[in-house]
Amino acid sequence: MASIKINVNRLQPGLHIRLPVKWNDHPFLLNSFKLKSQEQITLIKHLGIEYVFLNPNQSSVEPVPPPKQEEIRENTEEENQAMSAEVDKLWLEKQERIEKLNAYRRRIKVVEQEFERSLARMRSVMNKIRSRPMDAVNEATVLVEDVVDTLLSDEHVTLHLMNSDSEFEDIYFHSLNVAIIAMMIGKAKGYSAEQLKELAFACLFHDMGKVRVPTAILRKTTPLNGPETNYLKLHTKYGLEIADNIEGFSPVARTVIEQHHELNDGSGYPNGLREEEIDELAKVVAVANTFDNLCHSQVPSEQKIPYIALSYLFKNCKHLYDQESLAILVKFMGVYPPGTVVQLSNGTVGLVISVNSNNLLFPNVLIYDASVPRHQAPIIELAGKDIKIVKAILPAKLPENIREYLNPRARVSYFFESDS
Repeated sequence: MASIKINVNRLQPGLHIRLPVKWNDHPFLLNSFKLKSQEQITLIKHLGIEYVFLNPNQSSVEPVPPPKQEEIRENTEEENQAMSAEVDKLWLEKQERIEKLNAYRRRIKVVEQEFERSLARMRSVMNKIRSRPMDAVNEATVLVEDVVDTLLSDEHVTLHLMNSDSEFEDIYFHSLNVAIIAMMIGKAKGYSAEQLKELAFACLFHDMGKVRVPTAILRKTTPLNGPETNYLKLHTKYGLEIADNIEGFSPVARTVIEQHHELNDGSGYPNGLREEEIDELAKVVAVANTFDNLCHSQVPSEQKIPYIALSYLFKNCKHLYDQESLAILVKFMGVYPPGTVVQLSNGTVGLVISVNSNNLLFPNVLIYDASVPRHQAPIIELAGKDIKIVKAILPAKLPENIREYLNPRARVSYFFESDS
């Protein structure tokens, strides 16, 4: 049902309304919200707003009947002064929130810059893996040191959705994504700094054998046929051959390269190993690798939004992967991972942009509001709010204006920030 224009004298708590003024012209945190108290209604009137737009679907009560003229009373001078003081208080709270959001955006900018640097370094590593393998290993080692130091610098870590304009090939995005996700799992498992470095290094190189797989197979946008699938599976063998020609290459990484497609029931490749035969770090990488592959299939019709990919893994693949690693993935990603478009209980639509390890069930959501420029869009921390996520929404089902505003990416990348 479309919104209905009603006079402010018909308002009562329980109605869901949208204010007819710009976001920066009123002291409320959102343009659309459910009225909780008579004080909010008095404030709206005090601002000189004569009408609002009612959303009947989100309202729990009906508007009151239009009052008779003689029933409308003017506020006393004392009441106006009290209202002005309350408006000033709300403006101050809103300004503090705006400053907090600006600080958040500045922090995100720093994280994005670090992500871009890491991506560029990853590209440099892969470009040297054939011609100058020792240089590639040394550069990867330094990259791992830097990233692990950031991960371990504080107890609490925020996982962010990255807004990247890079046009690097998918192998760089994928390897870095797998490393970030695997390290988060490893940290939750209590791995030491040395184990995390071994894990991250292995992730960066786990798919390096794909440099010998024809590009036509790697980038094919329709399902692979039998021979093409078999050719792609050879990337574990090719990765081992490359590793064997690099002096001092990590034996842990070598094992991960070989085993990251093995499955607990023995149906994986190349050796059909079963659960007890698979290396522990390879099990962690297998979970991270599969999640990212589900999100970024080369076949468009098979790509899954993060929320669906996570649900699919948890519901259909628990018997194939390490249960603890899978449970940790679900836990630190939250029910709605960064990159998921969601509908909130107040009727608004938003994009999950980060999950904090302190508040896994209450992510930060960037809200769509046509009256607010995107770079100023409200970001709601759901923790401590009475607003909840109702459901995930497929980006393809969004109206074009909302999709452009929220900009849900086909390429979903993650990076983390220590709270310290």
